[in-house]
Amino acid sequence: MLEAKIDAIDRKILALLQQDAHMTMEKLSEAVGLSPSPCARRVRNLEASGVIKRYVAVVDQDKAGLPVSVFASIRLERQREDELDRFAKAIARWPEIVECYLMTGQRDYLLRIVVKDLPAYEAFLKRTLTRLDGVASIESSFALSQVKHAQALPVE
Repeated sequence: MLEAKIDAIDRKILALLQQDAHMTMEKLSEAVGLSPSPCARRVRNLEASGVIKRYVAVVDQDKAGLPVSVFASIRLERQREDELDRFAKAIARWPEIVECYLMTGQRDYLLRIVVKDLPAYEAFLKRTLTRLDGVASIESSFALSQVKHAQALPVE
């Protein structure tokens, strides 16, 4: 993988692609002040270096029928590397878990889980998280509303 050296033009490309990944190379190059070939080369370099990981469609959680976001704080019985790895591998199997962070402080992991309703979360909890070996406690918090959810990173 190539080392990423990002300059101001690359940052502008990243900002624009985060707003609209379907932007044509012509529009993108015009917006950053380059001709299409050098602009395309920069995009390929950003992809090859891993700065751009992939292109995705941003789906509206409510319209997809998954309006409930649950934040689950997980504390493990022990924080040994093998147990952390086992937990990470286990939760990677479940698509309901859309984000997972290894944390400092009183909890070991913070998960964001999306489901259609409270009974769906209860079923998910009972068939997955509560069955994992090494989990000492699970504390669930339900989001009442989403105030901000940004997909784009502040690259500029």
